[in-house]
Amino acid sequence: MKNIFSILLATSGLLLWSCGGKSVGGSQATATEWDSSSEELVVRTESGQIAGYRDGSTYIYKGVPYAQAERFMAPRPVEAWEGVRSCRAYGPTAPQAVRTGWQSDEAAFAFNWNDGFPGENCQRLNIWTTALGDSHKRPVMVWLHGGGYSAGSGQELPSYDGRHLAAKDVVVVSLNHRLNVLGFLDLSAFGEKYAQSGNVGMLDIVAALRWVKNNIANFGGDPDNVTIFGQSGGGGKVSTLMSMPEAKGLFHKAIVQSGSTLTTMTSEWSRRIGVAILDELSLNASQIDSLANVPYERLLAAGNAAVAKVKAESAATGAASGLLFGWSPTVDGVVLPRHPFSPDAPEQSREIPMMVGTTFTEFAASAYVPQMRNLPEDKVMEMVRQTYGDSTDQFVEAYKKAYPNYKPADLIDTDFMFRSQAITQARLKAQQGGAPVWMYLFGWQSPVLGGALRSTHCMEIPFVFNNADLHASMTGGGADALLLADRMSDAWVNFARCGNPNGEGGIKGVPAWEPFDAQDGNTMWWDNECKILQNHDREVIEIAVGKLKTKI
Repeated sequence: MKNIFSILLATSGLLLWSCGGKSVGGSQATATEWDSSSEELVVRTESGQIAGYRDGSTYIYKGVPYAQAERFMAPRPVEAWEGVRSCRAYGPTAPQAVRTGWQSDEAAFAFNWNDGFPGENCQRLNIWTTALGDSHKRPVMVWLHGGGYSAGSGQELPSYDGRHLAAKDVVVVSLNHRLNVLGFLDLSAFGEKYAQSGNVGMLDIVAALRWVKNNIANFGGDPDNVTIFGQSGGGGKVSTLMSMPEAKGLFHKAIVQSGSTLTTMTSEWSRRIGVAILDELSLNASQIDSLANVPYERLLAAGNAAVAKVKAESAATGAASGLLFGWSPTVDGVVLPRHPFSPDAPEQSREIPMMVGTTFTEFAASAYVPQMRNLPEDKVMEMVRQTYGDSTDQFVEAYKKAYPNYKPADLIDTDFMFRSQAITQARLKAQQGGAPVWMYLFGWQSPVLGGALRSTHCMEIPFVFNNADLHASMTGGGADALLLADRMSDAWVNFARCGNPNGEGGIKGVPAWEPFDAQDGNTMWWDNECKILQNHDREVIEIAVGKLKTKI
């Protein structure tokens, strides 16, 4: 039987391409009145007027252009237009490879992706709000989608719809930005013209945040109270923005969901990829400008081949071990002066409160490999021994201490890598002594597909957005899911409002949530019964991560 680590790598590769008035059950669908014609729907932005639509009490604007750019160049402001621009449908998504998740019928059913239509002018954002231009300043929550830095969009999952979160008196924004070879190809070795090319995908996000600062008041939002939140690759983007000088002052709170990023590419390796792509395309340095005209599919194929080649070179030397490699932000000394959270938390974000967390089973092999489901205990233990060898007994005993009511399958499904990264990031933030950081662990188990999904990667998103019913193919849409979604979305909104997920009076059914520190390790366990855990899994994580790292 395959080694558990190999299976986890295979299944995580599949999903990384997926992935993007309060009352209990407040997200439940009801009949609403639509309006797409009234003059009140027209809002002025710095580039011109736009028209959206109203769904019940929610005003919605989609596909709003926030920037424009030429290939490999930094974004610039959108050119002004005359008249009223219709912004009622999602705009183009960043060009990307075909989603491999479609190869699994179960994954396609559960995630229910909307891949939209691709276009290189993908700098668009979407807004959900319950008021336009009034005097009430609502917190603004800007969502950054997952999919690493290669895939995804601000519309890819039903979970991302912002209407039910906006109903809790916040303004929700999602966005698209350049990805993969268009967003993160470092051509700086070829002159000053391309100095920022390795980070233009991140600069798109900065441009979106700048647009929010300059325009969101007209949509009922407070430009001085902006929270950035993202999952998986989106969490990596949040981590990175905290170290980008150009992003300073554009957001005031940060939430990292299953995407804690400590280190990223360095220019030593990203420049080699830029040079290698020319070799793949049989071009020389004097022809560098011709990359602007290479068809996207050919450019992406050459870029992926260049990444594979340079990654193999780095692996042979071990020099880039531990870095986020390939299509990702580059530490270039200017746009990104340092690693996001290494060797410490970034000083520029000292006063930014953070929330950091993961799901219990993230990339559980059994969620995506049917043969792994319902394994008898002896087969589970066989796999555990293949992974942990002489440390098996020690691992099992430590696991029992962490999770006394565990099932045998938990031994192979529980995530340790994402969680250990999140703990490290939270510890660095807490050690800084600035604004506090809150830690969570999402343990709720989905009943969908007979429970196969467990608390997989992305599972917390419908709850954060209060969309447990809107994304019932993932949550099941039952009463327990609706109640937990109401509670979790309350915590996220409280955090956006005042920097504390408890809010002023706490959340009914949820214990008081204290900030994280290394000594106590306070962690909110999100489930049908919410509780506070304190360093409960420290020992088992040390064993598991130590073993798994030796297999990378």
